[in-house]
Amino acid sequence: MSFIWRSGMRCTRKSIYGTATACRAAATSKGEFVGEPTGADAVCVLPFNLDFSRLSPDEFVRVVLSERLHAAAVVVGENFRFGHKAIGDVPLLAQLGEKYDFTAEGVPLLVADGVTISSSYIREQLAAGDVVAAARALGRPHRVEGVVVRGHMRGRGLGFPTANLETAPYTATPADGVYAGWLASLDLDGAETARWPAAISVGTNPTFGIGDRTVEAYALDRDDLDLYGVHAAIDFTARLRGTERFDSVQALVTQMHEDVAQARALTRADHSDA
Repeated sequence: MSFIWRSGMRCTRKSIYGTATACRAAATSKGEFVGEPTGADAVCVLPFNLDFSRLSPDEFVRVVLSERLHAAAVVVGENFRFGHKAIGDVPLLAQLGEKYDFTAEGVPLLVADGVTISSSYIREQLAAGDVVAAARALGRPHRVEGVVVRGHMRGRGLGFPTANLETAPYTATPADGVYAGWLASLDLDGAETARWPAAISVGTNPTFGIGDRTVEAYALDRDDLDLYGVHAAIDFTARLRGTERFDSVQALVTQMHEDVAQARALTRADHSDA
């Protein structure tokens, strides 16, 4: 069985070290975390907490790779580091592999258009709001998932009811602003059950005063959806503008109509190209 593991935050399914890690093996979502399908049987995401950060290289290999994943062969990027203060490298991994009975191989990093593709690069693009560059590196639009919760319901009052996502801690959310993209409802295995073109807002809604940072999506031309409590996903395909504070609610509504028109045109083009 082949696994891909990543350090990060995700909903819990299976214990790997002290706390828990997601181990999603559904055919509908395998490979989803790393872009295009990889052929892996499962993707495991290890929560990076204080205890995990203090593991020595030997402890990491013994607990995670040997005792939990029963690794026979480990393939990592050539710059892979592991263990407390990142003191472990590929040669040490290979050495520990001899001790714990697996092989280890470091492979060259992917470079496209002179840019080394890495999770750090993708996070930098998202922090800058460049969801197009992030999608190019991922091989798909960047996706944020969460449960739809009740917000202040201002959007509904303005004629644009939104699905407000409660996301997991440390989710890589794009920079504050307005985006075009897609809203999807998901089943328990993460498979899409419905999908709608959407205008997306990330930010604190400064026109109404500074509030909590939210991620919300308006399914274009739909005011009949009841998604509260539903596990949903938002795919970001284009940035329309940054967050602005408007002098009046009417000025905001006027801009929202323009945002929706742009989102409709962009998602229609995306759909026709698919």
